[in-house]
Amino acid sequence: MDTIMEMYNALSPDMKVYWTIAIITTLIFAIQTLLTFIGIDHTDVDFQFSGDVDASAGNTLDTGGTMQLFTIRNIVNFLLGLGWGGVCWSTIVEDKVILTILSVATGIAFVIIFLFILKGMMGLESNGAYKMEDCVGSICDVYLRIPAERGGQGKVQVSLNGSVHEFTAITDGELLPSGTKVKIESIVDKSTVLVSKI
Repeated sequence: MDTIMEMYNALSPDMKVYWTIAIITTLIFAIQTLLTFIGIDHTDVDFQFSGDVDASAGNTLDTGGTMQLFTIRNIVNFLLGLGWGGVCWSTIVEDKVILTILSVATGIAFVIIFLFILKGMMGLESNGAYKMEDCVGSICDVYLRIPAERGGQGKVQVSLNGSVHEFTAITDGELLPSGTKVKIESIVDKSTVLVSKI
């Protein structure tokens, strides 16, 4: 530890700034990344500008009409690029003004790269929006048995737009045990469908 502090104290004031920014933002970036992977990252609730996609609060990948530029995550990305840019560019650039410009450019590049990665991830996300009418004619499985001749309700699971949905179901025919393949004939109400055995 003493050796590290001696090396740090031997640095010029501007390099101390770059190293401090680099180390602190690297730790924050690592924590953000970990929280994102375990699904509890709720840091980006800031200003927006017009764009093609929406990075809404909590970094959910909902497609929409805006992309957030000034967020905590992007500030961290910028500072991460600025800090490590300053550290790395200092080995080949001696002029402090040029070093500052290159470091700022590196920070901006980090933000742009992150936004492109985010946009790419959003492109991979399937659209979970659907209309119940879209399921008419679909073949699906009985999840909970459906009593015969509208004597009660059961459940069916149907795949729509790449995601599985569960609906209450009734039938005009015989009892339909769990696992039976059925066809959705019509929509009864906003959460119930009429099915028949196939």
